[in-house]
Amino acid sequence: MWKKAFYLLSLTFVLSVLVACSNDESTATDTDSSGETVTISGSTSVGPLAEKLAMKYEEKHGTKIEVNQIGSSAGITNAINGVSQIGMSSRDLKPEEKESGLQELVIAYDGIVVVAHPSNPVKDLTLEQVKQVFTGEITNWKDLGGKDMEIVVVSREDGSGSRDAFQEIVGYESGQLIKNAIVASGNGNIKTTVAMNKHAIGFISFEYIDESISTMDINGIEAKAENVLAGQYELSRPFLFVHKEDVPESAKQFMEFILTPEGQKIVESAGAIPVTK
Repeated sequence: MWKKAFYLLSLTFVLSVLVACSNDESTATDTDSSGETVTISGSTSVGPLAEKLAMKYEEKHGTKIEVNQIGSSAGITNAINGVSQIGMSSRDLKPEEKESGLQELVIAYDGIVVVAHPSNPVKDLTLEQVKQVFTGEITNWKDLGGKDMEIVVVSREDGSGSRDAFQEIVGYESGQLIKNAIVASGNGNIKTTVAMNKHAIGFISFEYIDESISTMDINGIEAKAENVLAGQYELSRPFLFVHKEDVPESAKQFMEFILTPEGQKIVESAGAIPVTK
C-alpha cells in the first residue's frame, strides 16, 4: 500500500515540475528569451521615431533596444564596422558606403522645413531664395519681403544627414555655407536657437514643428505630409535603417515590425510620413 502511495506522490511531483517548465518556456517565448539587445545608432532626425518604435516593441516582445543619436554619418560607420547592428540615416547612402555591403530599409519619409522666429512675417520662399540665404548672397530680411534686419543663418553640423540632404536638394555644398552661420547640433538645438532669435533662419525635420517657430512654404507649397507623398514639396528625404545582411534575428524582427500596419501607425503618430498606409 505504501508503495502505491509513494508512486502517486512521485508522479504528482514530476507532473508539477513538467507543468512549471512548460509555463516558463511559454513565458520566455512571449518575451524573447534570447536576452539579446538590438543596438541602433545614427541620425538625430530618425532617432526620436526609432525610440518610439523601440518602446512599443519592447513592451510587446520584451526585446531590449538601445537607440543612440549621434548623426547619420557616425551611425552608418557604426553599422559598417559592426559597432551597431543598425544605423539610422536621414540621407541616402554614398557610393562608398553602399560598396561596404550595407542594405537599406526605408522606414518612413520626412520633410525638411525652413523655419524662422514666430514674429517673422515672411512665410514663403523659393528654393533659389533659400540657397541665396544660406550661401550669403541675401543677408537682409527686407530682400525677402520682411523687416529691415540682418539674417542669421543657423545650420546643422558636418556629418548631419539633415544637412547633407538639405544642401543636396537646395543646391549648394558645405564650403559655400555663409561663413558666420551658427552651427547647431541636432534638430532640437536648431529649433531652440531660431525660436530665441528674431533674425534667425534654419531648417528642421517635420517631427520638430511646433508653435515656438514659424514655418516657410517652399515655392508656394506648404510643408505637410500629403504634399511630400504627392511629390509636390521638394524638401523631403527618406528615413533609413542601414545594416549588414547577417544582423541577428532579433534585429530583423524589429525591422519587420516597423513595416507592419501597427508600426506604420506609430510612424504617423510621431509626425513622420508612413511608407505604407
